[in-house]
Formats: sequence, C-alpha cells, structure tokens
Amino acid sequence: MAERRSSMMYPPVETLLKQVDSRFTLVTLAAKRGRQIHSYFKGLGEGIGAVVPPQVASTSRKPLSIALEEVAAEKLEYRRIDRSVEEAAAGEEAEEGGAEGDAEGDADAGEPEKQA
Repeated sequence: MAERRSSMMYPPVETLLKQVDSRFTLVTLAAKRGRQIHSYFKGLGEGIGAVVPPQVASTSRKPLSIALEEVAAEKLEYRRIDRSVEEAAAGEEAEEGGAEGDAEGDADAGEPEKQA
C-alpha cells in the first residue's frame, strides 16, 4: 500500500510557516515573488533582465510554486515596515506640500472671468 502523505503540497505549509512570522506574510511574500518570477520569464524573450531570476532549481513551471520553494530554501528575505514612522513621514510631507498647495490654490480661487 502506498504511503499516505498529510498534504499534496510541496513544500509543506508547516515548513514554510517556520520561515516567516505569519500566514499573511507567507502569502504576501510568495505572491510578490511569484509576480517577479513571472515577469522574469515573460521578459526573457524580450531581452529584459531587470528582474532577479529564480534562486532555486525547480521542476515546477509555475511562478508561485517556485516562489514557495524559495521561501522553504531560505532564499528570500523580508523586512517589516514600521507604519508609525512611515505615516509620520507622510504627514510631514503633506504639511509641507499643503502649505505650497494652498498658495497655488489661492491664486486660482475666485469667480471665473466673464467675457463680453
């Protein structure tokens, strides 16, 4: 009798989750990398080499499967973006841009001119 496997997916999800901090991170990381791999294969015929090629030797032809294999092989790194720092920087830019935008907006304000 054939050996029963708990999952048909390779690499197993349990292995993948050990490499990242949450399922959401795994999905996001694999999806973004899968798109990059797809762009790489699509650009080969066009001579465009702006995207990093797959980092693992895989028998799979599907970009998402290759991306998951890269996660399992620890070939991908990710970092969390601190949203509070990012929002503070965006707020400062909005304040600086808002002051300039108001001055420009005042010049355009008023009733439209009537032509005789």
